[in-house]
Amino acid sequence: MSNQPGRRRRGGTPPVVQQERTVHRAVAAASVGNVAEWYDFGIYSYLAAVVLDRVFFPDVGQWATVYTLGAFAAAFLMRPLGGFVFGRLGDKFGRTKVLSATVLLMAVATVLLGLVPSYGAVGIAAPLLVLFVRMLQGFSAGGEYTGALTLVAEYAPDRRRGFFGSWLEFCTLTGYALGASVCGVVIAVLPENDLLAWGWRLPFMLALPLGITGLYLRMRLEDTPAFRQLMQRSPALSTMSARRAVHILVVRYRSAALVAAGVIVAWNVTNYVFTNYIPTYLAGTLPRHGESGTSEALATALQVAVMVLMLCVIVSVGRLSDRIGRKPLLMTGSMALIFLGLPAVWLLREGLVGQIVGLLLIGMPLMCFAAVSPSTLPALFPTMIRYSSLAVIFNVSVSLFAGTAPTIIEAAATTTGNLDWPGYYLVGAGVVGLVSTHFLTEHAGRPLAGAAPLTSSSELPPPPLSDDGVPLEQPRQ
Repeated sequence: MSNQPGRRRRGGTPPVVQQERTVHRAVAAASVGNVAEWYDFGIYSYLAAVVLDRVFFPDVGQWATVYTLGAFAAAFLMRPLGGFVFGRLGDKFGRTKVLSATVLLMAVATVLLGLVPSYGAVGIAAPLLVLFVRMLQGFSAGGEYTGALTLVAEYAPDRRRGFFGSWLEFCTLTGYALGASVCGVVIAVLPENDLLAWGWRLPFMLALPLGITGLYLRMRLEDTPAFRQLMQRSPALSTMSARRAVHILVVRYRSAALVAAGVIVAWNVTNYVFTNYIPTYLAGTLPRHGESGTSEALATALQVAVMVLMLCVIVSVGRLSDRIGRKPLLMTGSMALIFLGLPAVWLLREGLVGQIVGLLLIGMPLMCFAAVSPSTLPALFPTMIRYSSLAVIFNVSVSLFAGTAPTIIEAAATTTGNLDWPGYYLVGAGVVGLVSTHFLTEHAGRPLAGAAPLTSSSELPPPPLSDDGVPLEQPRQ
């Protein structure tokens, strides 16, 4: 791009200028909906080892936690299907319509999960209902996050895509932290009998107002500049078949798909170990093996504290990626996982101070991936297949390798007695991330594939003025 935003490059495409307030509104709509989505999706894991194993799996002994986490993993069976369905709809009919549907579906499913009767009330029907609702949540999540990635990337100015993309992960962490905080308060305040009888349902009920807020913001938003350009230029693409879209992805973007899958695996294995497994590890797994664990409330509080620290810096890291590129930060996160993954897990077994340091050592590489990946992944694919490609690749990768990580780690630790399994997963994630980032093409500051250069009104130089102070030209909208 030219050094002066808003000016036509010689022989190039003139940039599209988007109003700055519209960019902010789009990022807010995607991000607030993302808070609701991941609050909904995360609270199950925070209650898994504390309450839900006793509510829905009371008769299976030490395997109750494995079964409960297995129901968590079942949602990932539906994520590829949800990604395929919602991704194709998003590429055909627009991003905002589909994202309104995903946040509504997730909110309804989460409220339903809070209404499922206990095992003591309806027997085996209770865990089966939990399994069904978790799969409904997984179907929704399959279209949510990649749709939000696509929406933010296509609205963000080229030179600030890392900054705006990092806000999406800021709100993902906010959703997780909010879920953890609500669950922690409920666990700490209510007596155990009340918690098991009805108190565990309260966090699920709060999903409804969050979902309605996200739905309201998204329904008021116009579709992205890149999608509108595509429909104006090639309206027939709205009728492109799913088979044709898959053919384009496999034949023309196979290398990009492999790189994207590797980054997604490294990022999300780290994410699910940190957000979904570590509370179970500290409060359940370690004490069962005679190690120094901690209480459920303290484990959640420690994790929330590390998330708050991550929230304080993640947007700055995203902004940094606009200056130095995405690859250096992804390389840093990958190397940190390789060298610090096992030491971090060892520290988790060394009392309170060790647990704090261990969580920080896991959170640091996670922040590198979380701040940079939302702007990295959408840039790998063109507008006409961006949503569907991301949705399928993201959800297949997460479902196979990341979402199953808590269940596999817990089963391996229970079977073998080896408590280093979380560290093995983190080191493996780092290796995958390092190899994938090596083959990644740097896209920082460049237009998205299939779209005109994009800038915002705040980046334009002031127009020249006449002698009486009247602007001589106005930026194109």
